[in-house]
Amino acid sequence: MTDPAGNAATDASSNRALGILRDLLTTDETLEAWAMQHRLFALMHRRVCIAATSGRFISVSRNLLGGYESADIRWQDLKETRIRAGIISADLTLVAQTSADLNIGSEINRVWTFDGLVKDQAQAIYRICQQHDQVWREKRRVRELEELRAKSGGVQFSGGATPYSADSAGGESEPARRLRQAKEMLDARLISDSEFESIKAKIVSGL
Repeated sequence: MTDPAGNAATDASSNRALGILRDLLTTDETLEAWAMQHRLFALMHRRVCIAATSGRFISVSRNLLGGYESADIRWQDLKETRIRAGIISADLTLVAQTSADLNIGSEINRVWTFDGLVKDQAQAIYRICQQHDQVWREKRRVRELEELRAKSGGVQFSGGATPYSADSAGGESEPARRLRQAKEMLDARLISDSEFESIKAKIVSGL
């Protein structure tokens, strides 16, 4: 019997943990990879099994008096993944935000660390975490850019003239305010040089 990463499931405990993981999957959710702690490590700790699915990261730990506990991290909440690998084992750390979907301002994080994992299994989980992290990092960047565009007065990059008022509340003209905010977005590397030039051209053409 092998796991999704091609690793052999070598003991009954691994098979039971894998069965629990599969029971936790929702409709259309697939198991991409899983990792167990080494049996020697588990002699002094509650053995933990972790998994990467198509929609989330899951951990399952065995209770002392039987049964198990499970917890999960949605991929959209994952902020960082770290791995420390030795000769035969690896430690995996995940940092996740406790916020609503794509909430840019969240500063409350959860940190999970899993020690003594089988090395090749942990590496497979790490690669999948990195892939999902990159996807959702780009989605958050696009969301933040859209929010900043809205705060800058609705500057659009395509189609139509940009309306503006003669003066803002602080005495700064609306075109000057939008140009300043576009420059701030450029300096923060939220937009490219070409996007900035496009915004500037639209502002100037509306004068």
